[in-house]
Amino acid sequence: MIEKFDDFLKSVRLWLNAQLPKISAETLQWLAAIVLHCATIPTLLALMTGLSDRTPNLDMVLFTWAGLVLLFARAVVLKDSLNTVTIGVGFVVQAVFMAMILFR
Repeated sequence: MIEKFDDFLKSVRLWLNAQLPKISAETLQWLAAIVLHCATIPTLLALMTGLSDRTPNLDMVLFTWAGLVLLFARAVVLKDSLNTVTIGVGFVVQAVFMAMILFR
């Protein structure tokens, strides 16, 4: 069992060594925007399904959205359509989740 885990770790290290240099700054920025959008999704889903009655902290949501607005503005200035669409769709999805919570 330990040998299989060691083999798995070796294969992960080899894959990372081969793939990590191929990741560009733009890819990392795109992934950062997606991760920022996902910051509030678990709490909103728990609120929608009744698993929790606690809303996300307002300061966390405001700072997350402020960062996303800055990334969106950067994407618009650079005419980066992938990031513009990704962040825009993320805003729409979050707004829909919040509307579903508010108007249920």
